[in-house]
Amino acid sequence: MFNDASCRYLNDTTDTSRKLSLDVAWPSDGLFLQACFKTFEAFGIKKFMTFVVTDACIKCRYTDCVDVCPVDCFHEGANFLAIDPEECIDCAVCVPECPVSAIFADEDVPADQQPYIKLNAELALMWPTITRTHKPLPDAEDWKDVRDKLQFLER
Repeated sequence: MFNDASCRYLNDTTDTSRKLSLDVAWPSDGLFLQACFKTFEAFGIKKFMTFVVTDACIKCRYTDCVDVCPVDCFHEGANFLAIDPEECIDCAVCVPECPVSAIFADEDVPADQQPYIKLNAELALMWPTITRTHKPLPDAEDWKDVRDKLQFLER
């Protein structure tokens, strides 16, 4: 069992929500954080944030983010990645790895990208987990700066 020295919740005085604070580093396999969140959930404490893959990923599917993720929260479709909000541990290590800046904290998703919050949750249930980096799609360079690509998403 984890104690207060391992993982604890703190009150955020700006919005009075409870956020996770970790006092120790976790192993690269992410098992410590998974166990920490399962412990919190057993006490009825829910996490409040996840990360979301947005429009910029469609038809590119760079997977640099996958290798750095300490848990298995990414799911792979034919031309897009999705993050499972139930598995994401809010560590943010994937964000700077995305070469097209497609990943946002759910509270920071731009207004025009809000539908991707629900879409990630839906697609994560349908698609297999991805745990290793693959080459990007062959025409990723042609698509990386294109916006409004939802109509090209292959489910």
